Amino acid sequence: MTDYQQPQQQPYYPPQPPRPPYDPTQPVTTEPGTTIWPSGGHVPPPVAPTAPGPAHASPEPRRRARRGVGLMAAVAIAAAAVGGGTATLVQQLTADTTTSASPVSGTTVSASSKGTVAGVAEAVSPSTVEISASSTSGKSTGSGVIITGDGEIVTNNHVISGASSIKVQLSNGKTYDAEVVGTDPDKDLALIKLQGASGLKAATLGNSDNVKVGDQVVAIGSPEGLTGTVTSGIVSALDRDVTVAKDDGQEQQQQQYDPRQGWPFEFGGQQFNGDTGSSKTTYKAIQTDASLNPGNSGGALINMNGEIIGINSAMYSPSASSGSSAGSVGLGFAIPVNTLKADLDNLRSGDGN
Repeated sequence: MTDYQQPQQQPYYPPQPPRPPYDPTQPVTTEPGTTIWPSGGHVPPPVAPTAPGPAHASPEPRRRARRGVGLMAAVAIAAAAVGGGTATLVQQLTADTTTSASPVSGTTVSASSKGTVAGVAEAVSPSTVEISASSTSGKSTGSGVIITGDGEIVTNNHVISGASSIKVQLSNGKTYDAEVVGTDPDKDLALIKLQGASGLKAATLGNSDNVKVGDQVVAIGSPEGLTGTVTSGIVSALDRDVTVAKDDGQEQQQQQYDPRQGWPFEFGGQQFNGDTGSSKTTYKAIQTDASLNPGNSGGALINMNGEIIGINSAMYSPSASSGSSAGSVGLGFAIPVNTLKADLDNLRSGDGN
């Protein structure tokens, strides 16, 4: 009898979808633990078939990965713009790593010292000098301001009046002989010229009509022979009538300017620092509480832009009558620079002598 054998059952295979004409996009792993899809998303989108490239071309997934990284950076920048603080974050993300980043606009702190006492002193000190004037009756010391590069210097008339020789020391210590060009005793101004000087730093003459009470000012001079001394204060008053001695050389023999006591002057009907004598002149002055001491005469009174607004000419020394060298008590006067500018032509021509 023949055994019956049942036919073997074949395994069931479900129908398969047609094979796509391209290889599916693979993720790019940049480093352990970090995976970036070329599109920047979680699921690779359909990619149109592309013509095969040259054999040496870089694999397509790697090139797309770089585009994906750029897209992610752009998304991060956009998100930062929505959240605020865009200027700093955009700069950090987009800066070239081979160069230092530029400062954010509006946050740079200026290194300029303009408008400070230190800045004014640095700018104008090279234009101020110490003047030593000698005569048969003694020696006087004052200050001056360089107004031209070839050595024209303005000072007070009482500093150099009657002098037989004048020596000038610059801020760098260099010394020159000087000669008188012109004087104006009525305004207590004088112009001298250095011999053989060139390339000097001239001061900038400002406009004293713009000066206001309360403006901050700087004074530079050589009190007690201390060249280049800087003090500061404010403009206390304007158009003060100040009366000073008007010496003419003959009087200078009897009344030599003593820098230890200060030049005598009159204000408000009172005399300060001694007797002004019988020959005197009165001018309108700028009053300041910047410390002026004997030897500041002829020096610069400067605004915070570094411009000369006055020539220091008189100061009150409370113990002058006793012969001591007391310092300033905040009562100083300066000839307005516009008075000097109006008188320069006469001084240069010598008409004021």
